[in-house]
Amino acid sequence: MKQEQIDRINELARKARFAGLTPDEEKERASLRRAYIDSVLGNLRDQLDHTYIVDEQGNKRKLEKKETED
Repeated sequence: MKQEQIDRINELARKARFAGLTPDEEKERASLRRAYIDSVLGNLRDQLDHTYIVDEQGNKRKLEKKETED
């Protein structure tokens, strides 16, 4: 995510707190927030993809995805 987008999120947050947002600004804020969250989750997934577990014997194994139950 670019710094300009983060600055815009902060600008909209300040405006929402003091003056309120127009419907278009609310949509923009929601879109920017979603992009920010997706960016953070993507970075976290990438970091976890490069994470290894070392057991007591010193063996390294790749961190595996946990199966989720729906």
